[in-house]
Amino acid sequence: MATRTPARTGKRRKRKLSEKQRRIYRRRRIVVGVVLVLVLALVGFCVYSIGRGAFAVGALVAGHDVGIARKAVPDPTPSTGVRDCVEDSISLELSTTAQTVPVGGSIDFAAGIVYSGTVSCLIDGSDANRVLTITSGDDQVWRSDSCPVESRMLMMAQGDKDIQTMRWNTNRSGEGCVDDADLPKVAAGTYMAQLSLKDHPEVVSQQVPFIVQ
Repeated sequence: MATRTPARTGKRRKRKLSEKQRRIYRRRRIVVGVVLVLVLALVGFCVYSIGRGAFAVGALVAGHDVGIARKAVPDPTPSTGVRDCVEDSISLELSTTAQTVPVGGSIDFAAGIVYSGTVSCLIDGSDANRVLTITSGDDQVWRSDSCPVESRMLMMAQGDKDIQTMRWNTNRSGEGCVDDADLPKVAAGTYMAQLSLKDHPEVVSQQVPFIVQ
């Protein structure tokens, strides 16, 4: 008859550690704990640094955008790439068909800008820049630029001439801009008319004499 091996009963016996082994395990746990604390501290520092860096970059970009917005105001008179005419290439002509004008009457002048340069350029041909001046001796009687007007930009090429009719109503300019009807009339006498450029005061026409009678 076979003999049966009796089944094992009871709890598994725990391995008994020596004092030396316990000390080793304690040291390992301490080392692991220290390493874990250092890793967590490093991760926290990195997250903090990245957050501050992102905030600083955002503030810099925002400030840069504000600077751009302040400087992005469009120029009301954008450059066309064409240079302004220089005085050496400009001359003025002035003439009138009337030698006399009655007191209280009007006299017309043909005012011309002539360009002799070889490169196209821009010039303001309005009455604010092409100025007609009436004088009597040392007395400046009237100027065509007393009242503001819009600019009249001309593209000038070699040989171009722009002629405009400019009228004087035999009155005297006042202080500032005054309507012609409110200006006093001049007395009879001999007067001189001359054309000049406000942008280039040294550019003038010949003087044209006439008589108010």
